[in-house]
Amino acid sequence: MILVTGGTGFIGSHACVELINAGFDVVVVDNLVNSHEKSLDRVQQITGKRPLFFNVDVCDEKALDDVFSQCSIDSVIHFAGLKAVGESVQKPLEYFSNNLDASMVLCKVMRKHNVKNLVFSSSATVYSGDNTMPLTEQSKTGNCTNPYGWTKYMGEQIFKALCVADSDLSIVLLRYFNPVGAHESGLIGEDPQGIPNNLMPYVSQVAIGRRDHLTVFGDDYDTPDGTGVRDYIHVVDLAQAHVLAVRYAQNHKGCEVFNIGTGKGSSVLDIVHAYEKACGKKIPYVIGPRRAGDLATVYADTKKANEILGFKAKYDLERMCADSWRWQSMNPKGFE
Repeated sequence: MILVTGGTGFIGSHACVELINAGFDVVVVDNLVNSHEKSLDRVQQITGKRPLFFNVDVCDEKALDDVFSQCSIDSVIHFAGLKAVGESVQKPLEYFSNNLDASMVLCKVMRKHNVKNLVFSSSATVYSGDNTMPLTEQSKTGNCTNPYGWTKYMGEQIFKALCVADSDLSIVLLRYFNPVGAHESGLIGEDPQGIPNNLMPYVSQVAIGRRDHLTVFGDDYDTPDGTGVRDYIHVVDLAQAHVLAVRYAQNHKGCEVFNIGTGKGSSVLDIVHAYEKACGKKIPYVIGPRRAGDLATVYADTKKANEILGFKAKYDLERMCADSWRWQSMNPKGFE
């Protein structure tokens, strides 16, 4: 049985689908602070099975302990956490407190119940801004540009230290690049609360008419069209990487790090034009000033995940935008 913390969220709900399709029994804990339980109804529509759900904050040790006591859990995927980069700058205490407490409480409860396998939702934000591209797992980390990135970096340090202390532990750290898209059914997708922090949900809300226009932050970078380049990965590809990571954790000891991306970059305007093709309408945008801390180009070297996990991203930018638009057009107000 796999415990998925934060399993009602964007990536978590897609991971639940792929885990169930792969034959796993899934238990979800989530406090629904930035997600909807309705996503699990949609998971059931897609797979025919509804994950067992507990409305629990991972920071609540007693409540989490009760979940482990009731369920026969052998592996954990840890998504739960606050995740808005901009908000983390405004609320650093909340981010450090919530995200680090959640990881430490989870590990304490896992130790009590002798659960040894963990997959951690980390991020490319752990990499320093002064690396050459592409980023490998050996690229420099630290010098994070925001508290959210530091919580992922510090989370990784906690998990690495635990593996040194307990040689029976198996922890896989997945450093995601930029997850986008939605399930091909259009039943689950990204449903940010308030103003979206990420590019594609913002573009999709412009396309559906919820927002007037997109602001592109800078068009004078040293990139083919002057706009920032990032490694976008389809959320279903990312979810499938978690199935591979769980299987790896169940068969290997120690701590291992993997980049999860496509290995190539797309610019902001590449996204805009691909989305226009997907939705059949123009996406109005204006050029604004650069944002502090933004890099020109960030993309992954995915060789290690390809060779060790057997992971290779299947879906291209056109498919990411088509699936995102299907979700947005079928659910103009998200799960509401």
